[in-house]
Amino acid sequence: MNSTSKRIVNLIADIGGTNIRLAQANAQSDTKYTDIETYRCANFSSLIEVIAQYIETKNIADASINACLAIACPTDKDIISMTNLPWEFSQKALIKELNLNSLAMINDYTAIAMAIPLLNDSQKVKIGGGETVANMPISVCGPGTGLGVANLVPVSIAGKSQWHCVSGEGGHIDFAPVGELEITVLRYINTIKDRVSYEQLLSGYGLEQIHQALVNADPEDDDAHLSAQEISKRGTENTCIMCKQALLIFCQVLGSFAGNLALIMNSQGGVYIAGGIVPRFIEFLKASKFRERFESKGRLSHITQQAPTYVITEEQPGLLGAAAYLLQS
Repeated sequence: MNSTSKRIVNLIADIGGTNIRLAQANAQSDTKYTDIETYRCANFSSLIEVIAQYIETKNIADASINACLAIACPTDKDIISMTNLPWEFSQKALIKELNLNSLAMINDYTAIAMAIPLLNDSQKVKIGGGETVANMPISVCGPGTGLGVANLVPVSIAGKSQWHCVSGEGGHIDFAPVGELEITVLRYINTIKDRVSYEQLLSGYGLEQIHQALVNADPEDDDAHLSAQEISKRGTENTCIMCKQALLIFCQVLGSFAGNLALIMNSQGGVYIAGGIVPRFIEFLKASKFRERFESKGRLSHITQQAPTYVITEEQPGLLGAAAYLLQS
């Protein structure tokens, strides 16, 4: 078959440490992707092996395949070393061995950011603020295994309006405590870490460290080594005062951090909370001081008071964003 007459397939993936989700980008679909399959990483020896199985299963080996793969690690070099898997591969080798027409490797938070303009009201929950302003920057942060951060800015390329993602390592900026309780948390974490970034509080292990700091300040409570899931469960169910306090601090610090993003980017397009932690306790977040701390920015509070905040509830933001990235390209 002549290459010019081959059918075109837009292959997308959301690659995590436990599971890999593969699908095909489709502009005509309501979800923007179809043919989703989930594979457990532990069952494969390499990324190439997983993608090759998907290509075979979907009978698309004879197609001209454009791929966009979202992965939770740096993607700016040819050799990709996964953080949470013993997998290392060359992007050039991936193109050659899978016979791809093109390949875009993007960071997982680039994908999540690119998904945001496509979200409808059922895929997000608003937590205060004004209305989103069209063609203004959008920010996203997500407490999970770590603290991911990315920003979207509107650009015009050849007269066509598009979104450009500015990613980085914003989760690793220095933590700034507000009030004596957060200073107590900072001092505790400083006994085990030389430097305290926001990720040291706004992540799964960060919530655990907040809880450990509170327990350390009250030696009579010996339940010091709870998991983040157990802390959030007890906190939201109001069955443990210490867990509830830890979760309240987590929400307040998240509000301050998200408000900082709004100031940096003037994010009148909205500040979005992603990740696997916060969607578990959205009502608790609403009732906390999250929004108060988001807005509390002194003379520039008018910026954050206007900027809306949302929690992303879409189950596959990585795939949606990879589809958006590929279809836009």
